[in-house]
Amino acid sequence: MKLHNLKPSPGSKKNRKRVGRGSGSGQGTTAGRGMNGQNSRSGGGTKPGFEGGQMPLYRRLPKRGFTNIFQKEFAIVNLESLNKFDDNEEVTVELLLENKIIRKKLDGVKILGEGELNKKLTVKAHKFSKTAKEKIEAVGGKAEVI
Repeated sequence: MKLHNLKPSPGSKKNRKRVGRGSGSGQGTTAGRGMNGQNSRSGGGTKPGFEGGQMPLYRRLPKRGFTNIFQKEFAIVNLESLNKFDDNEEVTVELLLENKIIRKKLDGVKILGEGELNKKLTVKAHKFSKTAKEKIEAVGGKAEVI
């Protein structure tokens, strides 16, 4: 079998309807849109969520809370993922990005204490959890806030 021998199976392809091309086509005059009404007009139809004039659901439901526009989002790193570095190495944000431990810097990097750290490292980050700081220092490393 070669590419030039390939054909669609019979009945799988249909010609598209050419609407508004005369009454002989079967889709003339109203072009399949029906007689009158909102949807027969050009630009007609309703926006998503419109319920025919009834108060829409998104306006009937109560709203709660707010979004803090000053909130900082940190890239999170667990301690166990720092084991891939060598002993006495200085772990920086750039090094974490290079090794694909984090994807983006965001507003900073926070180190969390999930897992065990087996190597003595100097970790430089924007924030540390209390357990992460304790575990880094227990191994003999340093946790430096940038």
